[in-house]
Amino acid sequence: MPRLHLIDASLYVFRAWHSLPEDLAGADGWPVNAVHGFARFLLDLLERERPSHVAVAFDESLESSFRNAIHPAYKANREPAPESLKRQFALCQQFAEALGLAVLKDARYEADDLIGSLLVRQRERGFAGVIVSADKDLSQLLGPNDLQWDYARDLRWDAAGVKQRYGVHPHQIADFLGLSGDAVDNIPGVPGIGAKTAVALLEHFGSLDALLARVEELPFLRLRGAASHAARLREFGNQARMSRELATIALDAPLPEGIGDAARGAVQAALLEDFFERARIGPMTRRRALAQAGPGGSAIT
Repeated sequence: MPRLHLIDASLYVFRAWHSLPEDLAGADGWPVNAVHGFARFLLDLLERERPSHVAVAFDESLESSFRNAIHPAYKANREPAPESLKRQFALCQQFAEALGLAVLKDARYEADDLIGSLLVRQRERGFAGVIVSADKDLSQLLGPNDLQWDYARDLRWDAAGVKQRYGVHPHQIADFLGLSGDAVDNIPGVPGIGAKTAVALLEHFGSLDALLARVEELPFLRLRGAASHAARLREFGNQARMSRELATIALDAPLPEGIGDAARGAVQAALLEDFFERARIGPMTRRRALAQAGPGGSAIT
């Protein structure tokens, strides 16, 4: 099966921003540390995998996601990105576009939604997905032929591996987060129910809906604190459903016109040269980027 590589770009932009010194400055004097780190990551991946179909997804909806209409506090615990980082995101997008890669971004849908929507569509066209991200939320997308790849740790797992990693199956990830919540994204879950308890409950009941429908059975299970968990679920059942909705990846996000199968396009020399100058990219990285137009890459336009 042809493979479609789906890159959770924001994760790697943030990682580079935190790990490289901010004294790396571009032509305009603004920091470009995240740009340099992301460029190296993306070139490493392209050289290593030589993928034929690639989409690079960016988050632009952290303050305007449709999920904020469901729960205004969603991700409200995160500090807004500073202007210096926003500028770097724009340069990272330019670099991906200049390399002939499909770029996904939207003001209302997050990178996860864009990845999920493209993956589901391309599955119908005979593709298998390789999701490049360490984010457990994305594991809910894994089908029988897909893989998830934590690039930094060089760990890969399939749908069966999700159960080994998190204790639940891919289709239970959203239910799991509906119960246990997610402090990083400010998803409340059910107070007093942590990851281990959520796993045990889903192991027995199969789904959040079945658990809530049969909550009267819960006090009779051999589970520590079963009676108190039942009481919490009666009180916070609607909050659990809302939390699941927040954690569920949308599969109907708008995709760019003309994206096709996200096949790699030609390297755009003028756009790439502009990127080199604006980000003050050194000669080694320039050579690596231009080499993407050689064997295994695409022609230069």
